[in-house]
Amino acid sequence: MAQAIAFLLNGAVETVSDVPPTTTLLQYLRRHKGLTGTKEGCAEGDCGACTVALGDPSGDGALRHRAANACVLFLPMVHGRTVTTVEGLGRAAGAGPNGADLHPVSRAFVDYHASQCGFCTPGFVMSAYAAWLEGEPLHKRSVDDLLAGNLCRCTGYGPIIDATLALNGAPPPGEDRAVAKETARRLQNAAYAGSLAYENGGQRWFGPTGLNELADLYEAHPDATIVAGATDVGLWVTKQHRRLDTVIDIGRVRALNELTATGDTLRIGAGVTCTDAFDAIAGRWPDFGELLRRFGGRQVRNAATIGGNIANGSPIGDSPPALIALGATLVLRKGKARRRLPLEAFFLDYGRQDRQPGEFVEAIEIPLDTGAEELKCYKISKRFDQDISALCGCFNLRIEDGAVASMRIAFGGMAATPKRASAVETALWGKPWTEETVTAALPAFAEDFTPIDDMRASAGYRLLAAQNLLRRCFHESRRPLRETRLVGREAAFA
Repeated sequence: MAQAIAFLLNGAVETVSDVPPTTTLLQYLRRHKGLTGTKEGCAEGDCGACTVALGDPSGDGALRHRAANACVLFLPMVHGRTVTTVEGLGRAAGAGPNGADLHPVSRAFVDYHASQCGFCTPGFVMSAYAAWLEGEPLHKRSVDDLLAGNLCRCTGYGPIIDATLALNGAPPPGEDRAVAKETARRLQNAAYAGSLAYENGGQRWFGPTGLNELADLYEAHPDATIVAGATDVGLWVTKQHRRLDTVIDIGRVRALNELTATGDTLRIGAGVTCTDAFDAIAGRWPDFGELLRRFGGRQVRNAATIGGNIANGSPIGDSPPALIALGATLVLRKGKARRRLPLEAFFLDYGRQDRQPGEFVEAIEIPLDTGAEELKCYKISKRFDQDISALCGCFNLRIEDGAVASMRIAFGGMAATPKRASAVETALWGKPWTEETVTAALPAFAEDFTPIDDMRASAGYRLLAAQNLLRRCFHESRRPLRETRLVGREAAFA
């Protein structure tokens, strides 16, 4: 078990043993390495100025590169990985001495005049670089989504988008891929890519790689903070300045990163990121996939996990309403013991879940008996991208012979926890699926929820919006999903 943090930084081995474990990667790059191209804008994963490219060994002997927010990424989380900053592109394959020949991605940003004040530019370049290196198709729709996690305060998005689009169809980054493959080999052959036990200044960080190892660690340290993507916990440190004495990082526990469909169940490991879950979810339930795409920018989705979105117990987490509507079951583990419970039973009150000390979320199991046309998800927020929901409503509706044969409705942002609308369901169950039935069921929302007033929405707005979402669900259910939801989304990107 390694006692020091070791990773590759711009191709060179970096070994760290003298900083607190809750030092962010951004702090380390700027303060300890003088790599100031990576900027601090928000320190909470919103603006993308701190974007770097992370590389993980993949099963095919190469590296998988993804954009990441360095501002909420704790340094031990890059143990056994590669980190590339904007300075690293100057020394990439094909670049001339002293950066005389710019990297193709940097060159595109120069050629298209895609920089004004320049503060955000390195982050945009690194987002584009990660996608380009992976050979991701770049077109108007994909680039809009790719760059949604980067903000330009000079409003120079037009040239930035053009520069990124110019990379589409560029010669395959053969030399870059060759370097990446050699880097992957070095990582896989390195002893430091295993488990980590790091301590500095009285703070401890554990990075297990096995599920049993994780279970033993958490049972021995039940007061530890579990970190997956740190998109939430990172803000405890950067914004609330909290001290975390013991942290257990589950990011490299392979069993938690598995996503499998067997029989009639889709099982999602608690460590599966939103990015990795997207294809499996969107392919079965397009509306849930669209909801997942709006969790945050690309960098956030590359780090945030489905299990973390549940385990943090937020009343406005966007995945629990959809999962509750689908009838998902939570798998919890403590030591060698496992138990299962319906997801809606996990949330007890604000900040309280049915989870014992030393017990962690292992997986989410979703029955596959709900068709794409039956699940409808709606996120109401002030901004389309990168915004927390004012409320999120999800409807799992099955109509047989013109009547409601089954109905599961769940909302986030309407109560202290994600919650089913049981009274509304009762008012609909078995009734003819008509506008009259829907209208008669609307008062039941006040039985299920007593919304709060806050900065995102008033209680009255939330209640009315929830009622109107049921109306919308009814009207959309009268036409094929592709004519209501999917066509509308395609048109938005046209």
